[in-house]
Amino acid sequence: MARFYPALEAKHRDFIAAQNLFFTATGTADSHLNLSPKGMDSLRVLDANRVAYLDLTGSGNETAAHLKHDGRMTMMWCSFDANPLILRLYGRGRAVRRQDPTWSELRRHFPALPGERQLIVLDIESVQTSCGYAVPMYTYLGERDTLARWADKKGAVGLLDYWREKNQVSIDGLPTGLLEDA
Repeated sequence: MARFYPALEAKHRDFIAAQNLFFTATGTADSHLNLSPKGMDSLRVLDANRVAYLDLTGSGNETAAHLKHDGRMTMMWCSFDANPLILRLYGRGRAVRRQDPTWSELRRHFPALPGERQLIVLDIESVQTSCGYAVPMYTYLGERDTLARWADKKGAVGLLDYWREKNQVSIDGLPTGLLEDA
């Protein structure tokens, strides 16, 4: 049975810390919905009502575009081990970029990761848990190094060129704001 909470509790923080994979979902009234898996050591719980992740360069930048135009975001974790649970965070998200005044304060919470593009911050409005009884069990084998090798090969200038070419608008033509005021 689903339960709702107004904020993250210690048990929720512990569950998040134990997971190697999370999902983000965003959209606007007129756009495709975007659901993205995230990994690596990219997520931090900042407090009971706020989480953030270091967003790495990808083939698109849908999350930033959707947040700029709508702001709604859901994040989800699910247990793949013997103790089933699904945890969802509902709230309002925003992208924080290097040129933003809060970048340095937020960025310090994360390790250096290849291809870092921006930070995504979620202000939590509601926390939901549900059983997860139908989620299969899987074994974690480790992180892929594909993104790290790709980003290292591109280098800083190559990543900037890639952002200009591939990360300025969503698949629906919505601007992402990635390089505004840069």
